[in-house]
Amino acid sequence: MKFKYIYMLGALALMTVSCDEDSFLDLVPQGSLNENIMTSTEGVDLLVNAAYAALGGPEGQSWSVWCHPTSNWTYGEVRSDNAYKGGGGVGDLNEVHRMEIFDMDATNGFLDSKWYHLYCSVQRCNSALRVLNAATDEQVSGRISRIAEMKVLRAHYYFELSRLFNKIPYFDENVDISQYPEISNNEFTRDEILDKLAQEMLDAAEQLPTSQPEVGRIHKYIALAYAAKIKLYQAYEQDETTHAVVNINKTLLREVATLCDQVMASNRYELLDDFQKLDLVAYENGKESVFAIQYSMNDGTESAGRINWSNLLNSPGGGSPYGGDGFFLPSQDLINAYQTDANGLPDFNYQVKADYSWAVFSNGNYTLINTTPNVDPRLDFVVGRPNITWKTYKEKACEGWVRDKETYGYNCAKRFWVSPESSDMFQGWPWGASQLNWQIIRYADILLWKAEALIELNEGTDLETARTLINNIRSRARNSSYVKNFSDNSKYAANYLINPYPTEVWDQDYARKALRWEFRLEKALEGERFFDLVRWGIADQMINSYITTEKDHRIYYGNAQFTKGKDEYYPIPNNQYGFSEGKYVQNPGYPSFK
Repeated sequence: MKFKYIYMLGALALMTVSCDEDSFLDLVPQGSLNENIMTSTEGVDLLVNAAYAALGGPEGQSWSVWCHPTSNWTYGEVRSDNAYKGGGGVGDLNEVHRMEIFDMDATNGFLDSKWYHLYCSVQRCNSALRVLNAATDEQVSGRISRIAEMKVLRAHYYFELSRLFNKIPYFDENVDISQYPEISNNEFTRDEILDKLAQEMLDAAEQLPTSQPEVGRIHKYIALAYAAKIKLYQAYEQDETTHAVVNINKTLLREVATLCDQVMASNRYELLDDFQKLDLVAYENGKESVFAIQYSMNDGTESAGRINWSNLLNSPGGGSPYGGDGFFLPSQDLINAYQTDANGLPDFNYQVKADYSWAVFSNGNYTLINTTPNVDPRLDFVVGRPNITWKTYKEKACEGWVRDKETYGYNCAKRFWVSPESSDMFQGWPWGASQLNWQIIRYADILLWKAEALIELNEGTDLETARTLINNIRSRARNSSYVKNFSDNSKYAANYLINPYPTEVWDQDYARKALRWEFRLEKALEGERFFDLVRWGIADQMINSYITTEKDHRIYYGNAQFTKGKDEYYPIPNNQYGFSEGKYVQNPGYPSFK
């Protein structure tokens, strides 16, 4: 049975916050929750559950989670070359539209709320840790493990803050709440913050069991995996002024590889045998899931249950059986990137060629142009193209389920949804809801992180090992069940061709390009793309190249431009500067606070 993230009455009494910028400080226990109760297993569980619940958004089932998603579809994908905002046009969630075209300043309310929510989540962990530290092992069952779990969660929330906002204040449970406004956001560099977080993950791993009785609860291998991710980011050392990558730390890369090896040696994880099982509830806590936000339906909470409200706005619209709002649409550039050459390897020169599967709508019918090139089968696992079979839905093929077709085209996101006829989908509002988990870390990540570390190290047999790891992922895609032609089930929906990388092309430069390609295709729309580009130090060239190729079709990109040394991070919000009473400093590239 899943570990349910429920807002229990006691947790609500302790954690409820309003929307002013310093309200997350007001966490004094209310009512009858006295010290004796709170230093008991029952009381601690209320605080611990509240910290876990914040993975899905600290304000629960509310509009704030839709607009400030923990899945990072706005912050990590729309801001990259993978996705358009979608919805009802550029004015619909205009704050996100401004993210997409890099028109960012410190007044954007969606940035202020994201900062606020993440610090609310940090504070939930600190509140639990204060009580846990004051209790004894006799008072609280599993106290040592709970302390480590809270430290992993807190490091996760801080990691999100770091890669979004760069200059962040850091404090732990030993800092008095009254001191928070006094803490500078410039005390530690980005690399120093990451070092703290990686060490916290490693320290927690020493205290955590190798498994937990409840699915979804943090254990040793989650902490080790997350430490590998943070150290991988840390290895790409950045100039504090320009955000340029100035060094790749090989010592840290070796630690990344070692940590990945520890996770792999646990023998508890494997790739699922079919890519499309990633979107099936039956496999959501399967062998590929390392760390996931646990969602549920029919669990006694209001509406559909504890579902993924972060993705609620994104269910396909435009007459689809989901009847959704149709935000978060795959870019044409992402679709083009799935093309392969005659050998089933990526077509790295796709941007100089005609758009693959360009959709035209005329007289009530869709026509797809330029569909003869070979493509990676993951294209139709990730993207909903007009006329193409949609999951196991038999009533009709995808019909351009996009609300504003003139602005965004005809393709929609296929990932993260169960098929509309499935008993796993909730019928009615909230549209497209299911209990499908959101994967924060899956086993494919571990393979890719290790491969990346080995490619950059390039020592001994590192390149060959990396090739094997990447080919494992490609082989899974190759052996998955391909999408069939909707009108003729004896045919495939496209000319699918994907093969492993051969040894003869595999030098370091090619391997690096292939690795980064694999990250994009395997992890498309999972909220990581923008952060990958920044980590590698190539965000400016990749995103500006993308804007150039897209703006002929997407006129709102006309004046868009990624500015190097600025747009790698968001500005520190004005409201947070006010909260600090003028102590915070602004990120490079943005106007200084006055």
